[in-house]
Amino acid sequence: MDITYYGGSCFRITERGHTSILTDPHLPEERLAALHLKADLVTLSHEAEPQQLAQIRDRQYTITGAGEYEVGELFVTGLPLHRYDEAKASILHNVAYIIEYPNGLTLLHLGALNAPPDLSIAEQLDEVHGFMLPIGGEHLSGDQMADLISAIEPTFVIPMRHACLPRAEYPEALEGFMKAMGTGEIAEQDSLRLSASSLPETTQIALLRANEPKG
Repeated sequence: MDITYYGGSCFRITERGHTSILTDPHLPEERLAALHLKADLVTLSHEAEPQQLAQIRDRQYTITGAGEYEVGELFVTGLPLHRYDEAKASILHNVAYIIEYPNGLTLLHLGALNAPPDLSIAEQLDEVHGFMLPIGGEHLSGDQMADLISAIEPTFVIPMRHACLPRAEYPEALEGFMKAMGTGEIAEQDSLRLSASSLPETTQIALLRANEPKG
């Protein structure tokens, strides 16, 4: 399985012979068009404009809400993690997705998380091998994210930039998260390759380079 990062909370997940997935393609239309992305399934943790989805080639399925879904050979569970914003008197919508593959690999994508979820979320999960975690949310401290990781105990933590955080502020937020995790300097990589037959025994952080067009 290969996981490639495109900035924000957008990842492309591919495995030979299986449904390909694109999460949260929220870049502006012209920048999405420049990437020439294709995927069988698109998952959306929060709203997207129709023209954003129109830029994804080969798209057959789109999941936008909570529930249990079977897409090809994959099982996808959408978990509602909405938060009421008292200052704006509105609901900040977010859906996290558990994606289960027939080879036993499981991914968890937390989307545009707006508040730390109850740590009991870990009780809903078996093993999580790829945990895509938003960094830099207004109500998400590095220590809270570290506690969540300790509860879930994933194989790989894959940081991603929170939807509300400007790109220029992401390096500082990421540095704060790494300090909270007690992690030294980690080299960026172009993608993460996951194999059910060779997984580390302890949680690792996979820092992926964003394949994100400028502008």
